[in-house]
Amino acid sequence: MLTQVADTTHVHTSGFVLSNAVIVEGGAAALLVDPGVTSGEIDCLAADLAARGTAAVVAFSTHPDWDHVLWRPALGDAPRYATGRAADTMARLLRDPQTIVRIAEHLPPEIHGQVPLERLGLLTSLPDGTTHLPWDGPRVRVAEHRAHAPGHAALLVEEQGVLAAGDMLSDVFVPMLDLDSDGDPVEEYLAALDLLEAVAADADVAVPGHGTVARGPAIGARIALDRAYVHALRDGTDPDDPRIGSSAPEGWQWVTGIHQWQAERLGR
Repeated sequence: MLTQVADTTHVHTSGFVLSNAVIVEGGAAALLVDPGVTSGEIDCLAADLAARGTAAVVAFSTHPDWDHVLWRPALGDAPRYATGRAADTMARLLRDPQTIVRIAEHLPPEIHGQVPLERLGLLTSLPDGTTHLPWDGPRVRVAEHRAHAPGHAALLVEEQGVLAAGDMLSDVFVPMLDLDSDGDPVEEYLAALDLLEAVAADADVAVPGHGTVARGPAIGARIALDRAYVHALRDGTDPDDPRIGSSAPEGWQWVTGIHQWQAERLGR
């Protein structure tokens, strides 16, 4: 089911960790961002588009994590763009024939065997310096950064004030740093939050990769919460964060384990 968040922008939310696909319509054409997660859900998304008299003509993956690079034949053969760094990372992973085997083996039990991996990660690099997606629909700005995963990018649907944030600004996940980065993952994340804060000045709605949509002042509040969390990680202090510990939402207590793992890695 599609949920409208702006004039011609909709969100499709998966049952798996509240994963959000973003759909931007431009007449009979649509931009599809991060479709997922199970085969049934993606086919449902394709059917929802068809029922609206539109189809995906272009797609974008915000970053090269498995749950953001999925596809199904029902969606057609639209070009699937990503930043150059994200596409290169995905191509390198796919050169190892064991990559998809490992993903399949480590899928969570509730979706094991239900995730379409046949067309996983078949991405096309955007040319260096690309500022807007190449399509004829509403102008969509690309904001690339180095937080969370190589080549991560947020998208701003300029005419509608919608920010598709990828795996940032979530109300259920704490910031997850790229601890395998060849740079400083803490400073990279803080720089990305500064970038998103600047981009969000033109946004009324922010859609995280996982979680609920933020509107108006709630966008700035999420940026502030994420910044405070990363500062606490950097400083080795306990974050006062409602997404972890005793304050964690019902059913999401396991996110505390992500925090503990990150704190341990950074502490080493």
